[in-house]
Amino acid sequence: MKRFLSLKSLSRTVHINDHEEHGQDQDDDHDHQCQRKYDDDDQKDVVGRVANCTTSLTVWRKSLVMSCNGFTVIDSHGNLIYRVDNYIGRPEEIILMDGSGSSVLTMRRHKKLGLVDSWLVYEGEIGDHLQYCKLNTSGSSRSSRSKRPIFCIRKNINLLINAKSNVLAYVYRDTSDKSCAYVIEGSYTHRSCKVLDGCTKKVLAETRRKEEIVGGVSYGVEVFHLIVHPGFDPGFAMALVLLLDQMFS
Repeated sequence: MKRFLSLKSLSRTVHINDHEEHGQDQDDDHDHQCQRKYDDDDQKDVVGRVANCTTSLTVWRKSLVMSCNGFTVIDSHGNLIYRVDNYIGRPEEIILMDGSGSSVLTMRRHKKLGLVDSWLVYEGEIGDHLQYCKLNTSGSSRSSRSKRPIFCIRKNINLLINAKSNVLAYVYRDTSDKSCAYVIEGSYTHRSCKVLDGCTKKVLAETRRKEEIVGGVSYGVEVFHLIVHPGFDPGFAMALVLLLDQMFS
């Protein structure tokens, strides 16, 4: 509980200082109204919803569960929005949950692509669903009831020596799709990444490192911002952060 309260305080401090540093005083009222509308909505509407205005989230690479590694994500008012608790080592499956613990998205490693680190993203939780498929001996029933992934994320591999590319990963809508829906560029090590539309190259979401010292303690790369621009799903943006962490940590 003390850990969560300190993060709530940090989120408010970072959010206020960010506006001061970027000279966004004129946009404060608009951002506050957008954020207040976002926070006042029912939790069911917030999770998995496309943002209608810029959403600023604080990501902490810590779990609220003492025995687990994970992530905690809160908004600028300290409200718990997303959490990940099943994050130890290199898991085969990662579940992104909302603040109440309900599954939002499930990410599973895709093992059919050799050396390429890739993941499939599913809506909700798929454990019980796949267990049903295994117990069902009918091939047609298994096919009709199996849950299909909504996205496939593949790590960019530079095979050329001294190749310079800031592309981290490609996001596809299907495992057989050859045209990427989104491109992720930047450096996850420095928490400076951008999610771009695959066609227009418009920035849809981005992470920003915050060099903030609170109470004499520097949070380094363990605490950073996730900025989600209008028209992009904050939940999916957070899922991409989790996969970047797997690929580049």
